[in-house]
Amino acid sequence: MIAGAFDIGGTSIKYGVLNEQGDILFKSKTPTKAKEGGKAVVGQVIELTKSLQKDYQLDGIAISTAGQINSQEGTVIFATDSLPGYTGLNIKKEVEKVFDLPVVVDNDVNCAAIGEYWLGAAQGVDQFLCMTLGTGIGGAIVINGQVYNGEAYSAGEFGHMTLYPGGYPCLCGDEGCYEQYASSKALEQRAQHALEQSITLPELFDKARAGDKLSESIIEQWIDDVALGIKSLVHIFNPPLIVIGGGVSEQGDYLLDKLQRRVEARIMSSFQKPLTIKFAKNGNDANLQGAVRCLSLPEFCREDG
Repeated sequence: MIAGAFDIGGTSIKYGVLNEQGDILFKSKTPTKAKEGGKAVVGQVIELTKSLQKDYQLDGIAISTAGQINSQEGTVIFATDSLPGYTGLNIKKEVEKVFDLPVVVDNDVNCAAIGEYWLGAAQGVDQFLCMTLGTGIGGAIVINGQVYNGEAYSAGEFGHMTLYPGGYPCLCGDEGCYEQYASSKALEQRAQHALEQSITLPELFDKARAGDKLSESIIEQWIDDVALGIKSLVHIFNPPLIVIGGGVSEQGDYLLDKLQRRVEARIMSSFQKPLTIKFAKNGNDANLQGAVRCLSLPEFCREDG
């Protein structure tokens, strides 16, 4: 099987061609036409697929995307304003109108979890949580080797746990949500406010490693909030493993060691021994790989198979 795979985000569409073993034969990315609306974004996927077909005989199309996704129907249940006109769109049907090929569509973090379970940091672990720290915070729950979708295909919205009641307003309409304090975007905003300058996260971590106390303090405060949310997840799910993705995962052991210690300090001792925290191994490639896995073996991605 050769599949065209797509990972749709508010900023860019990563795409490629993968085989049934998850090997990436080709990959690229292009800016998402988000401001033009959901149908324009799906139109991009269609045009990119036509382009891929010039060089590859595709057997299917696998789509990982931001938003809450009904993976049975391929419909966007809900998406924020970062992808206007996306809510309610049936991506699967729109793509199948053009191509006589099987199409699967699932949430991006669900795909990342399956990709990491198949070929990454969660290999051999049948129960784990996956979370991504980016513009927001996404989550996925894997039980007995399958993604748990919830009654409305919306399980795993870790970013909307309430961390601080009455806190910062969130796009979901509530206040004090986890992602307003513990996402990569939240860390960047903290840094820019405290340092009174524009700074990227790699620059912030470089300054902290070089001994800048203020930069280190900003990161430490942010880690406290990340750990506070993980504490709740650990006490609810008692997972043996949490896989964390997103740009901050590139900081490696410097960040991971701090986070592991902070989480252990917050959780009950009976939860500590089985718990391991790992950074995602395959980055954005895991989203493409997970989507292709859902195409070839849908039982991994839906409880009902």
